[in-house]
Amino acid sequence: MDPVVMDDVDSDLEHLHAVVDETHRAMTTVIQGKDGAVRTALTVLLAGGHLLIEDVPGVGKTLLAKTLARSIDSTVRRIQFTPDLLPSDITGVSVFNQDTHAFEFRYGAIFANVVVGDEINRASPKTQSALLESMEERQVTVDGRTYALPDPFIVMATQNPLEMEGTYPLPEAQRDRFMARISMGYPSAAAELEMLDAHGAGSPLDDMHPVTDAVTVASLVKVVERLYASPAVRQYVVDLVTATRMSRHLRLGASPRAGLQLLRASRAHAALEGRDHVLPDDVQHLLLPVVAHRVLLSSEAELGGFSAEDVLGAVLAEVPVPSRPR
Repeated sequence: MDPVVMDDVDSDLEHLHAVVDETHRAMTTVIQGKDGAVRTALTVLLAGGHLLIEDVPGVGKTLLAKTLARSIDSTVRRIQFTPDLLPSDITGVSVFNQDTHAFEFRYGAIFANVVVGDEINRASPKTQSALLESMEERQVTVDGRTYALPDPFIVMATQNPLEMEGTYPLPEAQRDRFMARISMGYPSAAAELEMLDAHGAGSPLDDMHPVTDAVTVASLVKVVERLYASPAVRQYVVDLVTATRMSRHLRLGASPRAGLQLLRASRAHAALEGRDHVLPDDVQHLLLPVVAHRVLLSSEAELGGFSAEDVLGAVLAEVPVPSRPR
C-alpha cells in the first residue's frame, strides 16, 4: 500500500526541516559532541512528548534542557526539585483574597510551554506525582477546577542515578509519562577540548537567541501527526510491545501508552529524515529510548547482568520486520 498523498505535505516538511536545521545548529553551538542527544530531544519536541535525561552530574543534562528551551521563543519555567518541594509549588494553589472575599488561583511553575525539571528524583514521590495529570492530559485540576496548560507543552526533566545520595526512584507511572529517556554520557576528547575553548570565558548559552516560537512548534507537531504509518508498521509496533510482555527477562513489559508514543516518536523521526511516511527503521531506531525506561527486569535477568537495553535488543532480533511493499 502506497503512502497517503496529503495536500501541501512537501511544503510542510520543507518548513519543518528549515526550522529543525536552524534549531539544531543553534543547539550544537552550546552542546558539543552530543548530536544524537540533540536529535532525540528535537524528535520528542516534534512528537509532542516529554523527555527524561538521566546521567551522572556534570555531563550537561540541565544544559541540554535549557538549550532547547532557549531556542524557542516561548514561556519557560525551571523547577529545582528538592525534598521540601510541595505539589502545590508545581501545580498552583487557591488563595483567599481578602479584598474580593473570593478564592483566586495562583498558577504554579507547570504553566509554561517548556518546563525544565532539574533533578526530578530528588523530590519525594508525592511531589513527583503532581506531574502525572499535567504530562498526560495537559491540564491541572485544583480544588475541583480544571485549568488547561499552554500549547505546546513539554517537560524536560533531569535525574541522577539512584546510587547518588538523596535520590528517590521515579514511580513506574511517572516514568511511563516520559516519551523518551536518554543518557548524555561523557564527551569525546575532541569534543571536551572544544568545550573548554567554548565555555572557558563564559557560557555560550548567554549568547543564544530563539530561532523559532511556540506557535511554529505547535504547527509542526500537527504536521508530524499527519504522517502516514501503514498497517504493517502499526502491527510491527504492536508486535514489539507485545513481545516485551512475554519476555521471561521482564517482569513488567511495555504499556499500551508505550506503543502509542513509540509510533508518535517514529513519525517525528520520519519527518526529520524528510519522509512523509514511517518505516520500520524509524521504529527500530527509537525502541530503546522510548521503551527501555518503562520495563522492569526480572530477578533472573538482574542476577544475570542483563540490562533493559540488552533485552530489547533481543526483542528486536526476534520480532519479524515487515517487508517493504512491492
